[in-house]
Amino acid sequence: MRPKVTIVIPFYNCSYVNQALQSALEQSYGPLEIIVVDDGSTIHRELLQPYLPYIFYLGKSNGGTASALNHGIRHASGEYIAWLSSDDTYQRDKINNQVSFMLEQGAHISHTNFNSINQYSQIITYQAAPVLPSMTEFYRFFQHGNPVNGCTVMFKKELFSHIGLFDELLPYTHDLDMWYRVMLAGYPFPFLNESLVNYRWHDEMGTNKHRHVIEQEYLITQARYRTSLTELLNGFAAM
Repeated sequence: MRPKVTIVIPFYNCSYVNQALQSALEQSYGPLEIIVVDDGSTIHRELLQPYLPYIFYLGKSNGGTASALNHGIRHASGEYIAWLSSDDTYQRDKINNQVSFMLEQGAHISHTNFNSINQYSQIITYQAAPVLPSMTEFYRFFQHGNPVNGCTVMFKKELFSHIGLFDELLPYTHDLDMWYRVMLAGYPFPFLNESLVNYRWHDEMGTNKHRHVIEQEYLITQARYRTSLTELLNGFAAM
């Protein structure tokens, strides 16, 4: 029997959420559970209405993406968890191909390539993720950037019992903080080089609206893990 997968979709005032939901419902894989966590939205909630018979809807007061993800993870019944932002979409075989990959790898977490799209869902960049030649180069990339797009990631749910949930005190770098904790806990983070996610760039996305604040938080998160990352890389070099 194939493992059940839960897709968690944090939602806050997003006009693209119906497209995200449609892509989740059209997945070629099953068994599948879709949880939408409404993080205190005040607009665009009507877009959820046609999908309510097919999803689990969880409402909460506004607390940010990390709190919405954690709320969904706590309620998830799947053995595997996938994260889908409400303004992004999945390719039809995203869940199927990534589950197969993780089973082959014996992995607790993995990430994939992705395409960038615009507000009209037109692809503007194919295979936008950095493709790195080795795990050492993957770790080294973290010295100057984040090579992992959160919506390409799939987790085994049991991973969270070992390293904890997302840090809700980090509005923008909760994903980067999680990747560091995964690596430093010794979990391999394999990459499936297939573009299985469409990552949307648009005027209302947080990356554009809060760029300065994000940059400051990024520097703080990087500094917190700099020494540990250096030790990790030195360990690889000594092998």
